[in-house]
Amino acid sequence: MMLAPSGRTLIVQPLPGIGDMVWHLPHIHAIAATAMAGQVDILTKPRSQADRLLCADPCVGRVLWLERDAGRHAGVKGVFRLVNLLRQGAYQRVWFLHASARYVLTAWLAGIPERIGYGIGLQPLLLSVPIRLPVEFHHASPLVRADALLDLLKISRTEPEPRLPVLAAARQAVAERFAGWPQPWIALGIGSSESWKQWGATCFVELALALRRQRSGSIFIIGGPAERVLADEILHRVQDSGGVAADAVALPLEQTAALLANSRCYIGNDTGVLNMAAALETPVLGLFGGSPPLTHSRFIHAITPPANHSGMAAITVARVLDAFARLDRFDEDSPVA
Repeated sequence: MMLAPSGRTLIVQPLPGIGDMVWHLPHIHAIAATAMAGQVDILTKPRSQADRLLCADPCVGRVLWLERDAGRHAGVKGVFRLVNLLRQGAYQRVWFLHASARYVLTAWLAGIPERIGYGIGLQPLLLSVPIRLPVEFHHASPLVRADALLDLLKISRTEPEPRLPVLAAARQAVAERFAGWPQPWIALGIGSSESWKQWGATCFVELALALRRQRSGSIFIIGGPAERVLADEILHRVQDSGGVAADAVALPLEQTAALLANSRCYIGNDTGVLNMAAALETPVLGLFGGSPPLTHSRFIHAITPPANHSGMAAITVARVLDAFARLDRFDEDSPVA
């Protein structure tokens, strides 16, 4: 089945994380190519920070916020508030990169004529395009399901992996803010949404000091507002040990993207920022002791615990330094696992 070009198009992608949105960039760009203006609006949750993450992306127009969790779109009244929001967009087509029938119902009530989704569960009752993903995709990863949907509709993806544009103003702001920090820059991503993905202050301190001893350049500590206390501990302990690191915690997300794009390497926990770095074509050494290694990008090189060990504590600083040395020795296409 092939789709004709559409007018105003909306993508509903309600998974909340930054990484979830980065994963879907190839699908967003492919869908945008089917819209008359080559651009889509996106309905997503505020935690994705999609307004900042995608501010430089010419394929994205408006970002609309979906406030489900005890917000204005929760409950029955919330459904009708969302219906009113969608009506204002005068959309011709809406894509659902999610299996929930609730969002399809909302779009149907809003009068959006073309509704395309995975066809899982109750969705087919309200979809206008008769798609049903085979059962083997029902519990697949978000990436695999989105790939399968576009394949069924014969929509080509020109990007084999996510690519994230960077705002020119953000590049300038980062260049000015960190003008005194010599290149090359190495970014240490200390953020973690779950405790079992966290490598810990002691390991990051040891790594920062070891990297500083081994090479010239600058170490940056990167995290969100939730990492402020952890970052302060790391920065103070590095300083107390005679080292130095730049504080890049809680930057606006578009400036974090600019910093990552200008970095030689990102080393850190499995987070949305890790996915951003890879989408910016920055080599990533991902610490996967508490989660399965990501394989969707050739820029992600997974560091895992040794055989017969598990957990983040099993990933030693020496193991990370060894992987970094191999990354430094060969080009970005070389395997580092």
